[in-house]
Amino acid sequence: MRVLLTGSIVAAPFAASLLAEYGAEVIHVERPKVGDPYRNQAPIIMAGDSEEKPFVLAGPEVPASQKVSTGWIQEGRNKLSLTLEVNMKIPEAREIFLSLIKNCDVWMENMVWTEKLGITDAMLFEVNPKLVIAHVSGFGRPQFGGVPEECDRPSYDPVGQAEGGYMFINGFPEPSPPSHATSFINDYLTASFCVNAILMALRHAEKTGEGQAVDVAQIETMSKILNDSFVNYFQLGTVKQRAGNKVPIFQPGNLYKTKDGYLYLGAFGPAVYNRALNAMGIDTEKFPYTLAGCSTEAINSEIGIQLNAEIEHWMVSRTSKEGQEQLKKKKVPCAIPQTIADLAASEHYC
Repeated sequence: MRVLLTGSIVAAPFAASLLAEYGAEVIHVERPKVGDPYRNQAPIIMAGDSEEKPFVLAGPEVPASQKVSTGWIQEGRNKLSLTLEVNMKIPEAREIFLSLIKNCDVWMENMVWTEKLGITDAMLFEVNPKLVIAHVSGFGRPQFGGVPEECDRPSYDPVGQAEGGYMFINGFPEPSPPSHATSFINDYLTASFCVNAILMALRHAEKTGEGQAVDVAQIETMSKILNDSFVNYFQLGTVKQRAGNKVPIFQPGNLYKTKDGYLYLGAFGPAVYNRALNAMGIDTEKFPYTLAGCSTEAINSEIGIQLNAEIEHWMVSRTSKEGQEQLKKKKVPCAIPQTIADLAASEHYC
């Protein structure tokens, strides 16, 4: 499978990276003298001067040819690179671009305003009828529905998180503000949806000889992962609110303070609930699941609040590791928040 990518930061390039990891040949087209802006995302590093310092931070005085961003090292890998001004008004560019399209299975872009460059889906299908076209954007394309003025808006990851409904329910309750996830999860999730759509369209092209265009928008990706929020609204008239680290529909389900840090405990359903309480030495007859743990009403009842206090006391009396070991013995889902350094040192993870 050969993929032609004309995109930058972060969703479309990461989708192409996933396909490359599956074995596709990916050709990444970058603008002359500009390149993918992801190359310049801080921190920027350069080769160091010793084995102890193989890489060091690079200052503005270092020539561009000698430095690279850590983000580019992470996500720019495993692709062939081509410099081309993708503008169909330039005869040479048009010839090169269409020759690439003719010899590719997939064209993936997140430039949004492709028509302004003289590129249309119909033109590309004429060159390659089996082509799969993947449009990645913040708000979608008007050809697939929606308000044209909204489709024309630029976007970045947090914009998609905000407009797609995720930011509002992420974070702690008022007076704390809504919060966006810090690791560009919108871009990464959009990329994952994009790969799935491409593979489905490729399957269709293999069976029928007919290419397809797919449209993947950041806002739709975020709204797709909101769990039961839409059903709750349309069927119950409720708008899901922020709850911080606490799961608002069952307990135990929270990030608890321990003697030396934090420990997350999640126990959904009566079987796991009883195992969790037994592991902590809490009386399940005094705190039955149906009255203290099974619903929003239960956890906010007088007995539910008492149970939460018991759990908090048990947690703060132990270190995170001690609490985790006790819960693991009873097969209770729990986790200590890990840093990247923790993961790098983990025998299981690595």
